[in-house]
Amino acid sequence: MTELIETRDGKIVTLTLNRPESLNAFSMAMMRGLIETFERLGNEDDVGAIVLRGEGRSFCVGGDVKGWADRGDWAYEKHLEEIRWKQRLPLVMKSCPKVIIAALHGHVLGAGMATALAADFRIAAESAVFGTSFAAVGYAGDFGVTSSLMQLVGTAKARELMMLNPRFSAKEALDFGLVTKVVPDADLAGEVDALARKLSEGPHLAWGHIKRNLLTAESAPLESVLEAEAVAFAKLSMSEDHREAIQAFGEKRPPVFRGR
Repeated sequence: MTELIETRDGKIVTLTLNRPESLNAFSMAMMRGLIETFERLGNEDDVGAIVLRGEGRSFCVGGDVKGWADRGDWAYEKHLEEIRWKQRLPLVMKSCPKVIIAALHGHVLGAGMATALAADFRIAAESAVFGTSFAAVGYAGDFGVTSSLMQLVGTAKARELMMLNPRFSAKEALDFGLVTKVVPDADLAGEVDALARKLSEGPHLAWGHIKRNLLTAESAPLESVLEAEAVAFAKLSMSEDHREAIQAFGEKRPPVFRGR
């Protein structure tokens, strides 16, 4: 069975986590596929937006806890090497120049929640259930969850969510600032598709630079952010998309962006 399914509809690429029997718990093959696919799609001019979703009853419950019992006693160095390799996923997602939308339903737990937080937009079904889950299995977190939570909810709430490990609803996730929008379960696919189409027809060349600037702003001093903005501004001023936008403005019509 293919654990990561890629489908296309015009400029929209949908990546489906496909281990429904385990509520889409991450396997090494799935993580490898996600990293390689995001890297590839980031370089494809005809991709305007990427949707990440889960097959079956949940988005993703995080690591495959049942499978951990079979991995044996690993040497520290070997285990650290594997973890460092997996940790590329949130960085690949945040640095991908394409807009990424996470469609969240069912359980969104542990590394699954951390991965969703690396997306640019998160649309959640009303019945979705969230939780960090790491402390429950004696872990401190991975996939960038520490950074994402600190930036999105602040230090006090991040400590609460990581250490006390509560399960919380989609509405609470919205109140915390963890998701973009909450919709009825039946409307999730339609809402995600509408947002993906809107973004895919927009200036996705500019979206890529916006993502780079925001990633820089997460950790760099103001001087570095200003320089990143200046470089992006100059590059985009030379783009066909910018010239098209200016011409469309003068002609009082919607611009047609081509990502060039």
